Amino acid sequence: MADAAESDRLSRVFSALADPTRRDMVARLTAGDATVSELGASYDVSLQAVSKHLKVLEDAGLVSRSRDAQRRPVHLEAEVFDLMTKWIERYREQAEERYRRLDSVLAAMDDQDRDEGAAS
Repeated sequence: MADAAESDRLSRVFSALADPTRRDMVARLTAGDATVSELGASYDVSLQAVSKHLKVLEDAGLVSRSRDAQRRPVHLEAEVFDLMTKWIERYREQAEERYRRLDSVLAAMDDQDRDEGAAS
């Protein structure tokens, strides 16, 4: 059941990151926490729209909000990237193994062609 929950979480994360504005917000948060106003200053959208984007990121577990006196900073939850990295790494390793097998087949074919050419 953990795989289904992990898959569902990955779906939410990748869905949240499908939007370029949200990807940019995540990139900006890698430099440090920021308020909604600070994040919104770079976009030609309302603070309400920025809040909606942040809500999607928060629901996906990519960001969290805390209270610091009057300030409500948005914080990037970096451990979510570990989940994404593990998923990507699993498929990268499988792809690399397929390419290694293909390279072996092509090398064997090249050797065979060379041997046949030398025999002629």
